[in-house]
Parts: sequence; structure tokens; C-alpha cells
Amino acid sequence: MKSLKIAILTLCAGLTLGSCDFLEKEPYELVPETYFNNAAEANSFLISVYSPLASQQFYGNYYMHLVGGSDLEHFGGARNAYSSGAIACNNATASSPLFSYLWGTLYQGVDRACTFLENIDKVPDGEISDVVREQYRSEARFLRAFYYFTLVQGWGDVPFRTTATNSVDGLSISRTDKETIYDFIVKEMDECADGLLSAADLSYQPGRISKSACWGILARVYLFRAGEHYRDHENGDATAIQEYFRQASHYAQLVMGEGHDLAENYWDVFIDICSDQYNTTANESIWEVEFAGTYSSETRAEGRIGNMIGIVAPNLATNDNAIGKSDPGYGYGYYYCTPKLYELYEANGDVERMNWTIAPFEYVQQTSGQGVTGRTFYAGKMDEVKQQYWDKSYQYGDYTGAPADYDNVGDFERNRDTDSDNNWNKNYSRVCGKYRREYENPEVKKNQNYTSINFPVLRYSDVLLMVAEAENEVNGGPTTLAYQCLNQVRSRAGIATYPEGSMSQEQFRQAVKDERAMELSFEYLRRYDLIRWGEYISSVNALASRAMQGLDANWNRGNTGNNNSYPCYPYFQIPDSYNYFPIPDTEISTNKEMTQNPGW
Repeated sequence: MKSLKIAILTLCAGLTLGSCDFLEKEPYELVPETYFNNAAEANSFLISVYSPLASQQFYGNYYMHLVGGSDLEHFGGARNAYSSGAIACNNATASSPLFSYLWGTLYQGVDRACTFLENIDKVPDGEISDVVREQYRSEARFLRAFYYFTLVQGWGDVPFRTTATNSVDGLSISRTDKETIYDFIVKEMDECADGLLSAADLSYQPGRISKSACWGILARVYLFRAGEHYRDHENGDATAIQEYFRQASHYAQLVMGEGHDLAENYWDVFIDICSDQYNTTANESIWEVEFAGTYSSETRAEGRIGNMIGIVAPNLATNDNAIGKSDPGYGYGYYYCTPKLYELYEANGDVERMNWTIAPFEYVQQTSGQGVTGRTFYAGKMDEVKQQYWDKSYQYGDYTGAPADYDNVGDFERNRDTDSDNNWNKNYSRVCGKYRREYENPEVKKNQNYTSINFPVLRYSDVLLMVAEAENEVNGGPTTLAYQCLNQVRSRAGIATYPEGSMSQEQFRQAVKDERAMELSFEYLRRYDLIRWGEYISSVNALASRAMQGLDANWNRGNTGNNNSYPCYPYFQIPDSYNYFPIPDTEISTNKEMTQNPGW
């Protein structure tokens, strides 16, 4: 546990807060009238500006139900569709609580940032250096801009203010045009970068905002802004769009000069994320949302990454003797790949990213409740994994007996041709394997639901692909740099690279889209990529007919669902209104100046 994780725990445990449930309640004794006496107190308040990122309403849990569904990923766990309504389940309404949760959390972050910025100068000069003061100020400015970017991505025009809320009066605010908010976001991020520490200064520990994180997210902002016109069914200003792509390339290239690189293996960065380590093989992870703890004390800084979105595993919470490999961590497995993602990996010969991102096995027990005793692999996958991350994962001993005699002891691979168990190997919709709880502390009993696994907001591979995409758009075709960036990502995956000059602008554009799919799936980026490409509704809905065919189209959960309980094909029949989130009913009812998004 390092850096910001320690700060989060310290903030809860050591500052006499009114509440130590850090992710659920307001630290209401942490107020400017009694705070900002020295650098330590300023830092503690700044941590409270970070904390909405890790709340259950944002990256800690529910955000995945709003942005996790796309043409690559779908909700398809062991329960029916999320009953309160979610974008990923195509049952969202303006009264669905997930929207009001996220809305409130983001504005909470904005307000805390404003409060911090209005009070940081109260710290006496003798208690804080000018450099540290400016660093803290810059972090708060960036976070406020990021919260607004998340609001605009979700809702478009939103209420906009840059001062703290100090009264219940005047809270009814009309929506500000998103272009005005974009202007603010890009100006803030550009200006605050000068005051931020470099990633090297932070020892490449990605919990805190660095220049790299700021520039990388600013490149993301420009790319999304370049495609904003699609969801409004407008042509857009061609000159402005070109400038947005140019700026995206510029800021992403700045990150390339900050000492980052790709980890040797695709899985290395995720093993680090899951095992509470940072960039052990290369400086690939640029920004992570931090989680900490085991939900076993009054301190609450855990999330549900690996539990809600991760490999299915049995619930052994009541078996105190099951630790280490006998309890690799309970997972609901709510999110599955679509056959489209599965086949994209196959078409590119991409077995390395495929076998990490899409779980190649399931955990099994010989006796229910007594602990995991083996893994059942899909056909052909055990031998592949033995050439990949086998020695870095739990092993249960090779099962060498007859398939009919397998009693869930040892690692066993099913046979593609003879296995008739629900056509197990023919199902191309398989659970996400990117976030694996087996890498949590093996000496500590795992909590049933809560984990300390971080969430990757920005990785260097994303930066490289942003450069490749933007360079192709700015120059009317791929440049040498565009090919180099795209091929660097493909080389790490162990797949064929593209010869320079081999593709037209449109071919290269599609190659980048496919590469982003294979590299960044299940990282909450695909929905917004599709929106900015003008392909969200069409790409998702194009899968509905295949899902309806079920196993006939290699999609077991398509028309029947898990245990024949429900189908997932309705998730691929979304309306055009889904390009935006609905303004929450709670906001409509309290803000008399608020209007609703079209179609909601």
C-alpha cells in the first residue's frame, strides 16, 4: 500500500472526522474555518477532492453499469438485469438512482475543489512552500476540470459554476452550453500542468495527478470534443475539428517525452494493479483510482473492481480457513465479452491479450464451500496460458486422468469436439478476466465483495493509440509517427505490425479502432469511443440479431441467459437517446431551471 492509498486511510483514521466511512459519507468536520493551517492539512483536504473518484457511485462500483455496456462488453452475470435501471441493461430511466448517484458525486467533487481553491492561500507562507502550494492548487484545478469533463461526457450541457456552494440559496442553475464548459476544461488542464509534478518526481506512482496524467486526459478531452457533433446529428465545424485533433496529438506527444513505456507483457500492468504495486516492469500506468483495505475495519476505502467485474469464483467468505489459492476471491462476473471482441482477438492472432482480458478458465471446487481445488480451461487455452502467465498465477496441478473422471481437482482442459456440457467451448461470450482477485494479499482473508484493486484510468498504450488516431486525422492519412505508435502496441501483444504506407486513412482509422478494442476493453472507454466516432447506437444494435440466435451464433447468454433465466439481446436494442444520460429526476425536481435531455 503506497502514496495516496496511505493518505486516504490516514485521512479517515487520523483526522477526527465526523465519519470514517470515507467512500459513503461526507468528512463534515473537515471545513475551511478550522483547516488550512499548514501543508499537511491542505494535503488532507486535497485528498478529499480526490475521494469522489473512488466512491461507490463512481469508479468504486456503479459507474460500470452506466458505461460498461458496448459492442464489446455486456451485462450478463448470474442475476437478472440490474433492477434499478442501467444503461448497460437498456432499462434506464430518469428515475434510475445510478444517474443521481453519479451526478451528485461529480458535483461534490467540483464543490470540494472549489472550496480548496478558495482556501489554499490561507495556509501561511511559513507553513508551505510556493512550489507545494502551486502543486496542490494545480491538482485541484485538474480534478475539477475532470469532474466537469465526466459530466459533459454523460449529460452534455450541465449547470456550471466555479465557486463553492456556501448557501442553500441560489441553487437553481440553468444548463450551460457544453462548448463553454469544454473551453474551461481545456484551459484549466493546459494551465495547471505547469504546476504539477512530473511522473518521475512521483516515482511513477500513478495515484496522484502528474503532468503525464494531465496531458493524457487533455488529449482524451480533445478527441471526444472532435466527435461531439455526432451525437447531436450535426456535421460539426471542420476547421475546429481539425484543431481538436491537432491538440490531441500535441498533448499526447508531450506524454511520450515523460519516461513512460509499455510493460514487457500485457498482463504485467494488471497484476500490479491487482496486487497493490506500481509499474514494476515499466512505467505504463499513468493514472489509477486508488482503493485500499479489506473492509475489515472502520476505515472504508475499498472498491468492487474484481468482484463485480472479474472472474467468477465461489463465495468462501464464511470459510476462514480458505485463503490464498483456495480462495482466489469471490466474483459475480457481471460483465462478459461479446462474440465480436472474441472474434476480433482471433482474427488478429492475439492470444496474449485475449487470454488475459477474457477469462480462459473457471475456478472449481471438489466440495462446495471448502475451497477452490482446480481450474477448468476452455479447449486449447491451458496450453496457451502455460506459454504466457502460467507461473504468475495460482496452479492446482495438471489433471491427467480421463475426462469423465474429473472431480474438480487440478487444472483440466475441456475437449472442443467431445464435450457436450452446454456446448461449453462454443460459447464466445465469456467473463471479463482483466481484474483478478487472486493477486490480492494471499496472507489475508478476502472480503466477499470489497477489494483493494485499483482502476486504470489512463495507461501509456492509450496515449500511443491517441497519437496514432490524431496524427491520421490531422494529416489526411497515417504518418510515420502514427505507424510507430500503433505498431508499438501491437508488438507488445506479439501480433503482426503494419508496414508503413500499407493503409489508407480510412483503413488506418479502422485499425486504430480495432486496436483500442483489443487493448482497452473493460476499461470503461469503449462507450465514449463509439459516441465520438458516431457509431454507438449502430454498433451496439447491430449485435441484437446475433444475440437472439443464442448458441447458434456462439452466444449462450444471447437468447436464454445464464441458467436459462433471462436473455441479454434486449441490451442491444438501445434508442438514440442513450447518446446522453438523462438528467436525474431528483435534479429536475429541485432545480427549477433544469431541463431534460431529448428522449428521456
